[in-house]
Amino acid sequence: MFNYIAHRMLMMIPTLVVISIIVFTIIQLPPGDFLESYMAELQSQGESIDKQKIAYLRQEYGLDKSMPEQYWTWVTGLLEGDLGYSFEYNLPVREVVGDRMYLTIMVSMLTIIFTWIIAFPIGMYSATHQYSWGDYGLTLIGFIGLATPNFLLALVLLYLANVYFGVSIGGLMDEQYVNKPWTWDKFKSILEHLWIPVIVIGTSGTAGMIRRLRANLLDELNKPYVVTGRAKGLGEKKLLIKYPLRVSLNFFIADIGSMLPSIISGAEIVALVLSLPTTGPMLLGALQSQDMYLAGSFLMFLAVLTVIGVLVSDLALAALDPRIRLTGGATK
Repeated sequence: MFNYIAHRMLMMIPTLVVISIIVFTIIQLPPGDFLESYMAELQSQGESIDKQKIAYLRQEYGLDKSMPEQYWTWVTGLLEGDLGYSFEYNLPVREVVGDRMYLTIMVSMLTIIFTWIIAFPIGMYSATHQYSWGDYGLTLIGFIGLATPNFLLALVLLYLANVYFGVSIGGLMDEQYVNKPWTWDKFKSILEHLWIPVIVIGTSGTAGMIRRLRANLLDELNKPYVVTGRAKGLGEKKLLIKYPLRVSLNFFIADIGSMLPSIISGAEIVALVLSLPTTGPMLLGALQSQDMYLAGSFLMFLAVLTVIGVLVSDLALAALDPRIRLTGGATK
């Protein structure tokens, strides 16, 4: 086990190096840089441009250097714990992320809990009551959930709340708490607004998880070991939970690799529609404005979470399912 973990940790180093090169290259691919975009924006608004100031900022931010030099400056800063400076916000990247990270984690974790609480009982019921009226009804609801884009559901809820109730359900808190220190009243305001994005983001995930759990359980319920368990007198509920459900959890555990970065990045489109102060819109804005330090550092953080999540999921799968071996190869 120790040798396997050490080998995987060593493999993360070249993986992250390659990812960092790809991320930096993609961010630099569009023509120009942040300052050129900023100058174009000023010109479109009819404002004058101080070329000496622009030249000073270009030298100050290192944008006058070659791409390899800029990459080396960025990577060495990351290794030292310096995420860089955001051009767009005029703040260090660490401060820009700030509360956005906590709010994103809060929304994503509650969405995952909501998804699991809804999906597990429904998926188990559908699998154990195949072709019943309940199964057909839940299947129909699941297909509707899969077919409805999250951003469209968010727009519908915004419209209904505004037209029929005269309230705005956008944002994660009341306006008086925006950019204010954390207090108990601010936390209560967040909890009051939190259920809308949780339901919107969790709808499609719940529907998809129900279908996957139902399919996996149906596959396991028809295997010989389940028939043997029934023949030995095991109760249906105990038999379901102890064996088929445990094996059906493999794909949930395998999703940890993608779940960790999604917890941090959040649902970008839904966040834009609902005006959520999470990291998703921040990342999109940074990519559009070529704010390379903000976008690059955040993408590298997501890459680190991904490789860690894949390792955690592999270890958890080996612990959950005795048929899986970390060393690979056939076992006798």
